[in-house]
Amino acid sequence: MALSLFDWIVIGTFFLIVLIIGLLASKSAGKSSLEYFLAGKSMPWWLLGVSMVATTFSADTPNLVTGFVREGGVAKNWAWWSFLVTGMVTVFIYARLWRRSGILTDLEFYELRYGGKAASFLRGFRALYLGVFFNCLIMGSVTLAAIKISSILFGLEPIYTVLVASVVVAAYSALGGIKGVIWTDFFQFGIALVGAVYAAYVVVTQPQVGGLSGLLTHESLEGKLDIVPDFNNTSLVVSMFIIPLAVQWWSVWYPGAEPGGGGYIAQRMLAAKNEKHAVGATLFFNFAHYALRPWPWILVALASIILFPDLDSIQRAFPNINEQYLGDDIAYPVMLTLLSPGWLGLVVASLIAAYMSTISTHLNWGSSYVVNDFYQRFIKPEASERELVAVGRISTVVLMVFAGVLALTILENATQAFNILLLSGAGTGAIFLLRWFWWRINAITEIVGMVIATINAFVLVLFISDEMLQHSLLDPFTMRLLIATGITTVVWILTTLLTKPEDNSKLASFVAIVKPGIGWSKFPREGTSNFGYSILSVFVGTIGVYAALFSIGSFIYGNIVMGIGLMILFVISVYLIIKWWEG
Repeated sequence: MALSLFDWIVIGTFFLIVLIIGLLASKSAGKSSLEYFLAGKSMPWWLLGVSMVATTFSADTPNLVTGFVREGGVAKNWAWWSFLVTGMVTVFIYARLWRRSGILTDLEFYELRYGGKAASFLRGFRALYLGVFFNCLIMGSVTLAAIKISSILFGLEPIYTVLVASVVVAAYSALGGIKGVIWTDFFQFGIALVGAVYAAYVVVTQPQVGGLSGLLTHESLEGKLDIVPDFNNTSLVVSMFIIPLAVQWWSVWYPGAEPGGGGYIAQRMLAAKNEKHAVGATLFFNFAHYALRPWPWILVALASIILFPDLDSIQRAFPNINEQYLGDDIAYPVMLTLLSPGWLGLVVASLIAAYMSTISTHLNWGSSYVVNDFYQRFIKPEASERELVAVGRISTVVLMVFAGVLALTILENATQAFNILLLSGAGTGAIFLLRWFWWRINAITEIVGMVIATINAFVLVLFISDEMLQHSLLDPFTMRLLIATGITTVVWILTTLLTKPEDNSKLASFVAIVKPGIGWSKFPREGTSNFGYSILSVFVGTIGVYAALFSIGSFIYGNIVMGIGLMILFVISVYLIIKWWEG
């Protein structure tokens, strides 16, 4: 699809601004590893919150949501909506603990909480496992989305997409460090949100769709519009609604929704000015992530079912699509071809912004693991700050190369990557929640949990067929998730009870620094006295954000009274949380 001159001007201006921000941030980023990876722990809540949202506003997320809606209707989004519970637990319980720890990366936690060689092994191994392998898998899935979008909109070969995208994002990420990433996130989020909303408007107003009224009454969407699964269909309710809310949120480690916080979310909390800013940042992130963003993508996905009801219709309209990339998730970039010249440049820039904000965060996050938790910890402890920054910049480029190779050679669709990530962490989530409060958990617990979860994922994906997992109520993936979660949870609990806890001196030191507030009856402790309010805030905050999400949906569906009622519920929840936490 040809871009007009105005389109190219918009895209060129976007690239120029991003590179300028990276160059400006590079002046302070090169001073030390603390500046390069945590911006000197000086960031305000609003900037960090927007950065978190921008990071999850990735190029593959619209594709993922589109695939979900086309495959299982709007209700299938409970596969990720359920993680809001995890997010709220992080906001009101763990954000303060992370900021209080004073560490540079969340992997440094292992040697703060545990002792001996096992703790050192955990820190070093997970630095490479998460920072390189797991991280590159995520970036590869995001790059795969960029490949699909560019092949539809521009007819570009995958290798050219990867080269262009990689060079630009790696350049400003390596130069500006986390401060450059956060400020470009702030700029890119605005563009990405405007582009998504405008794309939804254009798609819904197509003559074949007939506006919102035509969309909502179209026969092709029968059974696809329900926000909550039809309770008459027990199988759907269990797999799409009950399992995510009852099991998935606490049991599964997933980037951006780690039980207890972690990864780049922990990095943002650690970069906050203080505990209050860490809480504010994560609270804003969860509201924007779950309530504000999904509906433009959902509308585009629903309209795509009307215009392209199956993959054959997409193949006929775009015969040059590589069969490797043909899936329901490709319907999102297909719908963008409906945009008129001029506006297309803005939407393309918004997709580029979404891609770059996600990749830049993952590059800096992964690089922080390589530098702080592997290179400085095990290779060269005496390395100067200048050398550490240099290693960080080099590792940034190397990680981008690995991610590009994965996107070109292995991954096929966004749902595939999502499922792999979920299964490889199934059952370990409860460890990350409880290790702050249960003194019996030790380094061996985490090692065994990690190993068993990985083995489960490997066996269940490669050796257990869908036919072997047929169940009247549960789909094969849900069966895999429950099996993996059950086995891993039982094994790590038994391991905890059968092995020795950490030395009392190590545990006492941890309690003195973090001040968990509850648990740790064996050790003198200080902590917040409002843990009850924290639990209540998790409940009220979760209800409030879901109310905002469904309020927006109700207004779109034309249920004005319900929309107003849910919005009032959201406002009440915000008032209660502010009153409790300011009081």
